[in-house]
Amino acid sequence: MHAYKIGRFLGWYYSSSLYGCMDPDYRPKVVIGKDTRRSSYMLEYSIAAGLAASGADAYMLHVTTTPSVSYVAKREAFDCGIMITASHNPYFDNGIKIINRNGEKSDDEILSLIEAYLDSDLHALGIEEEDIPLKQREKIGRIVDNSAGRNRYIAYLIALASHSYKHLRIGLDLANGASHLIAQAVFGALGAQVETIGAEPNGVNINLGCGSTNTDRLCRLVKEKNLDLGFAFDGDGDRCIAVDENGNIVDGDSILYILAKRFRESGMLENNTVAATVMSNSGLFTSLEREGIRCVQTPVGDRFVYECMIKNGYALGGEQSGHIIMKKYATTGDGILTALMLTEEICDRKISLSRLSASVLLYPQYVENIKVTDKDATVADPHVRKEVQRTEALIGGKGRVLLRKSGTESVIRILVECESEEKCKEYAHGIARVICERGYCHE
Repeated sequence: MHAYKIGRFLGWYYSSSLYGCMDPDYRPKVVIGKDTRRSSYMLEYSIAAGLAASGADAYMLHVTTTPSVSYVAKREAFDCGIMITASHNPYFDNGIKIINRNGEKSDDEILSLIEAYLDSDLHALGIEEEDIPLKQREKIGRIVDNSAGRNRYIAYLIALASHSYKHLRIGLDLANGASHLIAQAVFGALGAQVETIGAEPNGVNINLGCGSTNTDRLCRLVKEKNLDLGFAFDGDGDRCIAVDENGNIVDGDSILYILAKRFRESGMLENNTVAATVMSNSGLFTSLEREGIRCVQTPVGDRFVYECMIKNGYALGGEQSGHIIMKKYATTGDGILTALMLTEEICDRKISLSRLSASVLLYPQYVENIKVTDKDATVADPHVRKEVQRTEALIGGKGRVLLRKSGTESVIRILVECESEEKCKEYAHGIARVICERGYCHE
């Protein structure tokens, strides 16, 4: 019902004066994509029904990636885009991402209006009736197949490559998710010999033991098949984690380092600065500084990275988790685009991924996720804060501790960075123990 009401609201909003529309006969256009979760199909039809009931035309991309929805929304003059996904979360979670006509995540104002409508606060919308009026007869919206839009996005990605990949053997972990058709189409068209895992979605196996949050299978595949490199994507295809020819992970921080040098040498690194988040490894900042490249930190979340880039005129930003934003090419993180740019760098330099990433020196780091009953109370608890301070004193300036509230789950993430992985785990477990002793952990 929430999905249906969101469709109802958006169909009404984009033909209303709140949006600046003065044409009473205007018919909004909204493009919709979804990942492979079983519930995505149900939510897709609910949203489309709501849009049509309010007089908007819904254009269906079907199973596709978040960045493809952003691309189509911007390039094909849609009023907005909708992506149905819970990204890297398990199949039983789901969510609705709303993307504006510029291919960017919608601002807080429209999200607040949607929440007001879901809460039946029609006064906030300036509506005097009991509900948003339904359209009738020829004014109801259409539901239109737009798989051609997804194909145009694939063609766009292919056109960005300047090399043939016929000499490369590449592993792709498709997370049983939204990228399972697109990534194979792109790398196959460029001639790569592709080995895939996570390419058989069944509605309940998205991100299950595969994808960018679980790269063990891809690491084994690259080593066992003697592949040149591998790429793992997440459920909605906006993240990429790479694996070098030795089966070692090349995470978002290392990818940022490689692409920062690539952008600078091609004159594309605006203001000689990269935007990263507070979760990025301290070694990234040190390595970029050594190269004469400045790095600024933002709160965690690709939205904050993108806002920082737009506000300050930066061309490149991203997260350790594999969200990499290249402003020249996209308005959001794009896992397949990231994989292409790394492959292009390998082809340009004629060296392996391990050699490209060798000069970024990352410190051992460990993240422990704790399910809690109250995120705010946990991070504010004086006993928890005291344990964090005690741990920082033990690290002695050769690392750091960061407590962060998850934006999508009832989870506190404990990040510890210090001189050894063993100590990182020991310190993180200590903080987790105090959190549980204070009664915040889920049973």
